[in-house]
Amino acid sequence: MSYTAITNAIRAKANPSRAKHSMRFFKTDKGQYGACDVFLGLTVPMQREIAKEFQNLEMPAIVELLQSKFHEYRLIALLILVSQFERGDEHTKKHIVHIYLKNTERINNWDLVDLSAYNIIGAWLLDKERKILYKLATSKFLWEKRIAIVSTVAFIRNGQVEDTIKLSTLLVHDTHDLMHKAVGWMLREVGKKNVKALEAFLLSHAKTMPRTMLRYAIEKFPETQRKKYMNMKHL
Repeated sequence: MSYTAITNAIRAKANPSRAKHSMRFFKTDKGQYGACDVFLGLTVPMQREIAKEFQNLEMPAIVELLQSKFHEYRLIALLILVSQFERGDEHTKKHIVHIYLKNTERINNWDLVDLSAYNIIGAWLLDKERKILYKLATSKFLWEKRIAIVSTVAFIRNGQVEDTIKLSTLLVHDTHDLMHKAVGWMLREVGKKNVKALEAFLLSHAKTMPRTMLRYAIEKFPETQRKKYMNMKHL
């Protein structure tokens, strides 16, 4: 399994028409969040299939994929890292976390973050100290902030919501729409496990938090309750 073999497999499924659609969908124009990202036009199922086929790819080749200008190379690299992390021993997992954090500048779109952060960083930190998330949350780099909050999916699924609430408090007034959506999504997930924790957060922040974030957070509430919190925005 080599870098050449996997890149040949990826390019064999390239689709220029689908690539153009992806470049619009992921906002790659100048000044947009995905500016200058380049797509080959593979679907996510195609990329998952290739990642599975090359799940034992060696780390130098994975890192080389992560450095690529092609979005699909980077996503497939991350999917392979997730697979190797899940199958790895403690030493392997630690090394993968190191590689991940060293290459956050290449994990630079929302799908790349969302399909990897909680499976690697969140899973690693389940029984560990979590200062790194607070460092990432105060980064000037959008995607490091998203990695911080999305990583907490792993905690929430294990009934741990405290760090999600704390990080959401740090990020509640972030100016980027993609952070509004990410924080709102995590708050919604908190509500599935601990609705009282979500309601306490909303009591403190519903009036001032971004509307998109609030909508995401209360999405699973009954309509009357959703209206109550949305009306707080007008008080």
